[in-house]
Amino acid sequence: MSRRPVRRRRSSRPRKQKGSGLQFLLMIGLVGAVASSLIASVASWVAEHPWVFALPVIAAAGTGAVGVHLQRKKARRDAVRAQGLRYSAEHLDGLHYTQFEYAVRDLMYRDGCRDAQQVGRGGDQGADVKATDPHGRRWVIQCKHRKDGVRGPAVGSPDLFVLNGTGRQVHGGDVLVMLTNGRFSKPALEFAESQSLHLVDRHLLAQWASGSRPLWELLRSVPPPRKPTSLS
Repeated sequence: MSRRPVRRRRSSRPRKQKGSGLQFLLMIGLVGAVASSLIASVASWVAEHPWVFALPVIAAAGTGAVGVHLQRKKARRDAVRAQGLRYSAEHLDGLHYTQFEYAVRDLMYRDGCRDAQQVGRGGDQGADVKATDPHGRRWVIQCKHRKDGVRGPAVGSPDLFVLNGTGRQVHGGDVLVMLTNGRFSKPALEFAESQSLHLVDRHLLAQWASGSRPLWELLRSVPPPRKPTSLS
């Protein structure tokens, strides 16, 4: 018997087109040529304009200069505003005790203490306002606000004990001040004198807040000036 020839099955896979690989290579070559041309053009332009590398530096310097100018302008504006700052005793009476501390801070700033800050809060260890005067002396002020002014309770010696114990050792103060819109008890007056603490009662506060003289010109026996500082 003669065998029938075995028929080969046709493959179902599509035949690869001969031109597809060539087209792909041509496309890659074209993209590479365009990219090379673009890079060469950019390099040539940069070589002709080397100042372009200085633009980021110039921009950064300009931004910094503008920032410094605005800060100085604000400082001058604040200084001018502070020169005319005045408070009446009645106005201070109506403040919240925290606002009272900020008012004292602003008065110290008015008198030239450019680093004056309000620091009163829970655990402040006897300091509500800190400042360095133009003579280099460090001020530590504790504020006691009385809603009823002199009719309110007098500030007693226990409050002074805290200031006396922390004003120099903890806060590094040269001038320790207890300040109130009210009055002080007799024991407080005696203790303050024995410990070189300075007391500002309602009368002295009104004189300071409504006038233009700095507090160190109104107090007696203020420590002598230190060496000049950056705030001087």
